[in-house]
Amino acid sequence: MGRVSRRAFAVAALSAFTLMPRASAATGSRGGAPDPAMRGVWIASMANRDWPSKPGLTASQQRDELLTHLDTAVGNRLNTVFFQVRPTADALWPSPYEPWSQYLTGTQGKDPGWDPLGTAVQEAHARGLRLHAWFNPYRVAAHADPARLVASHPARENPDWVVTYGGKLFYNPGLPEVRAFVEDAMLDAVAKYPVDGVHFDDYFYPYPVAGQSFDDDAAYEEHGGGCPDRAAWRRDNIDRLVRETADRVKEVRPGASFGISPFGVWRNAATDPLGSDTRAGVETYDDLHADTRKWVREGWIDYIVPQLYWNIGFAAADYAKLVPWWAEVASGSPTQLYVGEALYKAGDPAQPAAWQETAELSRHLTLAAEYPQVRGHAYFAARDVAADRIGAMARVVADHYGQPAPPPR
Repeated sequence: MGRVSRRAFAVAALSAFTLMPRASAATGSRGGAPDPAMRGVWIASMANRDWPSKPGLTASQQRDELLTHLDTAVGNRLNTVFFQVRPTADALWPSPYEPWSQYLTGTQGKDPGWDPLGTAVQEAHARGLRLHAWFNPYRVAAHADPARLVASHPARENPDWVVTYGGKLFYNPGLPEVRAFVEDAMLDAVAKYPVDGVHFDDYFYPYPVAGQSFDDDAAYEEHGGGCPDRAAWRRDNIDRLVRETADRVKEVRPGASFGISPFGVWRNAATDPLGSDTRAGVETYDDLHADTRKWVREGWIDYIVPQLYWNIGFAAADYAKLVPWWAEVASGSPTQLYVGEALYKAGDPAQPAAWQETAELSRHLTLAAEYPQVRGHAYFAARDVAADRIGAMARVVADHYGQPAPPPR
């Protein structure tokens, strides 16, 4: 969840939906008393969605904008930030694996003159905020021209790692050497900085593009022999990424948690009786090859934040039906359940009438409070927390966040 495109996928998938058919989660992952509730916000750097506001700002301007977002989180009594530090196979810290992000200076590979991730961790902790480093594993570029990547980019040095699909470049999840590389690249930041968590969004295999196929024929022929079909092999590739990342995070930084924020529909009930009462045009299990339900049930991840970006009563994917479905999935699992909230929709005239009501988001929290498995909420995204177009965030704070809360452990 860049995040702009991921939200666009979510909206498109459901506006054009088809009719085709560890301890209790209410306790801390270490057992004992319940963790304090998550009150999170995403800070997206992809395409300069939230931060920095545009490429090419001075180091001082970038730093000031970042600190303002952290201060705004504190002012809204939030306690956790998910800071996007690897939006497109690049880095917001001095990485030996990948180039500096173009979203900082406008030029991929150019040193911005400061360390955004190091500063973010230090300043978040100074304000009593937890900081989770947010990585996108496989996206290489939001365009299809490898020549536009800096000459030293791993995708140019290893062109056989790359698949062009939907006008974009992706690393091939079916290659073990790719999986090892992206894990190394991400874990570099985890080893260097005292981050409180490692966070993935909803991009694994890319969202489907009509009339196109993801060309992983050669990788499947070489590595897919142990799986019954290509879809199962692809899911196994993503399962391996999740399990290996979880293990490596615990080795490199034992106190950090590992969590994922997937698209909110695992499978529709019409596809699978274990699925939700939804009619979504995208199902993570089938389309992104991400078995998000299994990750929770098996306790592979410390927390999950499904993107439940729809209003109460939305026909294709009703928030009031998805919350209890996810609560049931999390029940009895060691995986903490938080809910991703679409603050960005509040007051957007392109959205349904429910999102023009200041109280819609507050009603979400009231409904979710009926399910003890739900241990908090995260808001997309920082720019919208700051703007708060119709006062939806202020209403949430007034109705539900009467006091500051310590961050979840």
